[in-house]
Amino acid sequence: MTMSDTPSAAGNAPGAEERLSKRLARLLPCSRREAEQYIAGAWVLVDGRVVEEPQFKVGDQRVELAPGARAEAIPPATLLCHCPPDHDAADGAALARSRITPATHWGEDPSGRRPLKAHFRGLAAMLPLMPGEGGLQVFTQDRGVARRLDEQVARLEQEWLVEVRGTLHEEQMEALRRGSAVPGRRLAPARVSWQSETRLRFALKGMVPGQLEAMCTGVGLTVLSVKRLRIGGVSLGRVPMGEWRYLKPGERF
Repeated sequence: MTMSDTPSAAGNAPGAEERLSKRLARLLPCSRREAEQYIAGAWVLVDGRVVEEPQFKVGDQRVELAPGARAEAIPPATLLCHCPPDHDAADGAALARSRITPATHWGEDPSGRRPLKAHFRGLAAMLPLMPGEGGLQVFTQDRGVARRLDEQVARLEQEWLVEVRGTLHEEQMEALRRGSAVPGRRLAPARVSWQSETRLRFALKGMVPGQLEAMCTGVGLTVLSVKRLRIGGVSLGRVPMGEWRYLKPGERF
C-alpha cells in the first residue's frame, strides 16, 4: 500500500526531514501510537526497505505499508537460545546482544513468529549458565516468565547432559541419586542415568551453581562438558548450537 508521501503536499518543504512515525500518522491518517505500532511491527517500508524505528528520519523517500499491515501492540517475547559453552556468562545483556540477532534465529522455529527488533530490547537472562556450561539459556521481556523463573526456581526440574571421563560403581551412582556424592554436603536427590558410555543425564530440582561438577568430582569422574536441555516443561529441542527460537504458545516452564 503506497501512500501520498510527497512532503510538499503535506506542508513540508521538499527535502525537509521528520520522524517516520509523524510522517506515517499524517499520511494514513492515524494516531501517532498506531503509526509507531505499524513501524515496530515491521510493516513500514521506506524506499522499499523495512524500517522498524519510529524515530527514523525521512525526507523525500517513498513511504508505504506492506500488505496485511496491522497496527497492534507487540506482546513481550521469550527467546530460547542454544548457547555454546564458550559464552561470556558474566554479563547477561552482553550475552543477549551477541547471541540474539535476526541472523541467529533458527530457520525451523515452529512458533511462526517473525523476528522483530522490538523483541531484542530489554531482554533479561534468566537462570544464567555458569562459565563452561552450554545449552538452554532463556532470555525474556515477559515479567510473568521472569517472575516464575526467579521465584519458582527451586520447584522447577532442570535436565542436564554431562559428559564425563571415568566409571561408576552402583554405590557411587546411588550417591549421585541421593544427593550424597559431595562429602560434607547434603544436596537434593536427582534422577541420574547413563545416556551413553560417556554421558550422564541428570534431572533435578533446587540446583545450586557448580553442583553437577561437584557431584561428579565427588565420585571420581572428570567432567568434560555440561549442557542444559530443559527447564520445567520447556526443552531446547533441536535448536542448533548458536541459534535461538521463540517460546511457543502453550509452552510453560
